[in-house]
Amino acid sequence: MATISITEDSRFGLRRQVRLPGPLPLVSGARLGPLDIAYETYGAMNADRSNVILICHALTGDQYVASEHPITGKPGWWWRMVGEGKPVDPARHFIVCANVIGSCLGSSGPASPDPATGEPYAMRFPVLTIADMVRAQAMLLDHLGVDRLAAVIGGSMGGMQALTWPTLFPERVESCVVIASTARHSAQNIAFHEVGRQAIMADPHWRGGDYYADGRVPSAGLAVARMAAHITYLSEAGLTEKFGRRLQGREAKTFGFDADFQVESYLRHQGLSFVDRFDANSYLYITRAMDYYDIAEDHGGSLAGAFAGTRARFCLVSFDTDWLYPTAESRIIVHALNAAGAQASFVELSSPFGHDAFLLECPELNRVVDGFLKGGRA
Repeated sequence: MATISITEDSRFGLRRQVRLPGPLPLVSGARLGPLDIAYETYGAMNADRSNVILICHALTGDQYVASEHPITGKPGWWWRMVGEGKPVDPARHFIVCANVIGSCLGSSGPASPDPATGEPYAMRFPVLTIADMVRAQAMLLDHLGVDRLAAVIGGSMGGMQALTWPTLFPERVESCVVIASTARHSAQNIAFHEVGRQAIMADPHWRGGDYYADGRVPSAGLAVARMAAHITYLSEAGLTEKFGRRLQGREAKTFGFDADFQVESYLRHQGLSFVDRFDANSYLYITRAMDYYDIAEDHGGSLAGAFAGTRARFCLVSFDTDWLYPTAESRIIVHALNAAGAQASFVELSSPFGHDAFLLECPELNRVVDGFLKGGRA
């Protein structure tokens, strides 16, 4: 099929950013505008614009789904899924991945300048929801000339966005892939997020969120928040297999509070490396958006009712060692889709990696996504 040339169109390509006039009405009642959205595109649209796939990222993710990260220098966070010869292939698909609003990699967020003052919003930035993020993505797609998505795909918080898309824009979504996700945040999920937020706000450098002027950021609190959250992304079996109770670079315990165990050293590394690429206030805002997430609540308490207007095909994937968003959460979504008469497939995959399995080596996941997309000619 013929494709639309985008080589000379500045809207398309890597490391793009657009300022949309808005305003974007938010669930809270606030309005956000102008609206900056950072994004990347891969591949080319075909003549009838029917090959567009939107990839939605997780809490600490970004738009660099299949390209080198400008800060860390690491490959894109989903290079195993997106790329040449992969299930989401730029040779077949026009792929869009946008940094969610509230984040800190180029989209409007608490670190962005407030147009009214020229100073960073900080905690004056409006509180967001997952639905707000999706509506901002819809504005970006309008800017790109995309009316309809062949598929929207995401894992974890990306799965929340993907699942929200057909509830808000049922006419714009042909298929939806939701991986290791849920239809609402549980009390346990909220509790873990609150621990992280309190760690950030207890850091003396947080200063009510106004830390941008002098660069003295609440790195200690953000690192602890990342450490606590990272534990939830792993499985007990995976931690035991990888670390057990092995000591880190020593033959005996120190009888002190250094990182005696390998798992302690690993978590400290995860925390410290995270603060180099993420904003503490953004962490507060995005975790709050996830905590507010409840699709049924947004549709009169009926999860099935949320999908009543869509004709999209759905693919749900869970992992047997994921205790953050366990398989039972995916089954709830599948039952609601069945009740709504939607076409849905579901599979639980086996992996030792817990919640993070969707980001790691998992050939079965690639086969499932590839088969689902090709089954719908996406």
